[in-house]
Amino acid sequence: MATYNLIATATFGVESIVAEELKSLGYQDTRTDNGRVSFTGDALDIARANIGLRCADRVLIKMTSFKATDFEELFQGTLAVRWEDFIPPDGKMHVVGKSHKSLLSSVPDCQSIVKKAVVEAMKRRYRRTRFEESGPLYRIEVALLSDIATLTLDTSGPGLHKRGYRLDKGEAPLRETLAAALVALSRWKPGREFADPFCGSGTIAIEAALMGRNVAPGLMRSFVCEEWPHLPKRVWLEARQEARSAIREVPFRILASDADASVLKIAAQNAARAGLAECISFQRRTIEEFSSSRKYGCIVCNPPYGERTGRAAEVEKIYRTMGEVFGRLDAWSLFALSPHPSFEKLFGRKAQKKRKLYNGTILCHLYQYLGPLP
Repeated sequence: MATYNLIATATFGVESIVAEELKSLGYQDTRTDNGRVSFTGDALDIARANIGLRCADRVLIKMTSFKATDFEELFQGTLAVRWEDFIPPDGKMHVVGKSHKSLLSSVPDCQSIVKKAVVEAMKRRYRRTRFEESGPLYRIEVALLSDIATLTLDTSGPGLHKRGYRLDKGEAPLRETLAAALVALSRWKPGREFADPFCGSGTIAIEAALMGRNVAPGLMRSFVCEEWPHLPKRVWLEARQEARSAIREVPFRILASDADASVLKIAAQNAARAGLAECISFQRRTIEEFSSSRKYGCIVCNPPYGERTGRAAEVEKIYRTMGEVFGRLDAWSLFALSPHPSFEKLFGRKAQKKRKLYNGTILCHLYQYLGPLP
């Protein structure tokens, strides 16, 4: 099988976690840059990465990279790629783009030039002037950074955060990929209590359960490149079989609670769709009511922000209460995501570690309070 230069894209602050994921999947030769981790692999590796990566946003094939300071350079650089080896005559070619610190700053014009060059490349093999574009989708991205154009093909389709278990997101949802990153940063393992006292639609708890059982996050969904004729269908069968055989039937308990009964119903439905209902106990509790008889445990949560919900005073009260409640759990670890600049002051204690992360467009910090391990 052919070998490809692949890119796993990631949100800011999550790149190193994606690099660790790739290494755990067997890809030792990786390179980490802002927003991406590069590695190499064949068609089976494209399937494995899409099915198995928890924290990445997409898996891309890097087609080329070259300097482009004018439209002619962009056209010729794109034309030099053998697009006809990838795209069939009925392939639907959708070009997206972005530009930063580059002379070619008009993204729509760059998209148009790239599309024109790809069509010209297709003419080399298929000897026709028009293409119906009624077949499988090929999403081409032209990304310009400091006058360097990078062209990629998206193998994922809908972002990898779309696992398939969450239909109703509830209020202020957390993306599944970021939730998985929070759990990964907590270093939680089955055998230790895990809790989310602000569970909302259950995303953090479900991602923790998926990790606890070693269930690949992409097992419930399909990917756009499965329809590409040049990628063998058997690689998807093999990758899914590998993922299913890696599932562990280990016992553990996850406590997911929230003050809102309506979101708990949604959370329970999401967990059932993920096949993890027996792993998670959903309870209606306020943060004041949170407690545990277990000595050791791990809390990972995304408490209310205030900016989204318009309840700043109420949110600050919640942060103070969190400090009081957590003070009674002296052998537990806490990982709380918040954009509030005074979180530590309201909580009543400095975090041992802070990590800058983005929840969508909101700049947050993951405040890490590390308790002893069992």
